[in-house]
Amino acid sequence: MSWTAAQPASQTQPVRPRESAVRAQGVRKVYGRGESAVPALRGVDVSFDKGAFTAIMGPSGSGKSTLMHVLAGLDSVSAGQVWLGDTELTGMNDTKLTRVRRDRIGFVFQAFNLIPALNAQANIELPMTLARRKPDPQWYDSIVDRLGLGQRMTHRPSELSGGQQQRVAIARALLPRPDVIFADEPTGNLDSTAGAEVLSMLRSSVRETGQTVVMVTHDPVAASYADRVVMLADGSIAGELVAPTTDSVLDALRHLGD
Repeated sequence: MSWTAAQPASQTQPVRPRESAVRAQGVRKVYGRGESAVPALRGVDVSFDKGAFTAIMGPSGSGKSTLMHVLAGLDSVSAGQVWLGDTELTGMNDTKLTRVRRDRIGFVFQAFNLIPALNAQANIELPMTLARRKPDPQWYDSIVDRLGLGQRMTHRPSELSGGQQQRVAIARALLPRPDVIFADEPTGNLDSTAGAEVLSMLRSSVRETGQTVVMVTHDPVAASYADRVVMLADGSIAGELVAPTTDSVLDALRHLGD
């Protein structure tokens, strides 16, 4: 494992698109105008490799959630560019962005975001149903089996534990074979045991299927499941960790305050 502090902006090398699943270059995001303007991202250059599990961390207000939202096409940028593979998201209209998010991006949220009236099977299939696509039966069965949902497919969310609901959400994200899965505090509403199961599943989806996962978290234990941790502070990249452990993440977070 290694901790690398971010270079000053003048020394930062351009972000390279090679083998990049999603990347940002010179991204700025400002909320409000004039004296009430609040900068959330200050010229961020960062790239997330294909087939890797990356965590984004930083203090409250560091811009980590904002970065995830602009990378996923959920929010616009004030300046700079965002690419999903070779597709530039910045400048796309809402219709095109909706299609990209539906077809190429998966989401796992802290609040699960399942439809209460639908059973597990219908929730898993929902994105493909909306896209009028049929899932690959073999891929579908492998996901359900790997996530241990075979006996829960007819259950509604209210009949599932928190960990089971999050597994349904992960299955829903995996089924369309997206380019990237964005996970926003995916263990925030889970106990430690269920959280560890969910993190292991996300990591195994990277190891076993080559999926790309980008996760925002405040939890050093959750971050230790990733291949790499990107640190933010005051809207800028502050450094990164490769092969993180809980202790190395805690140490890196302490350095952000130095």
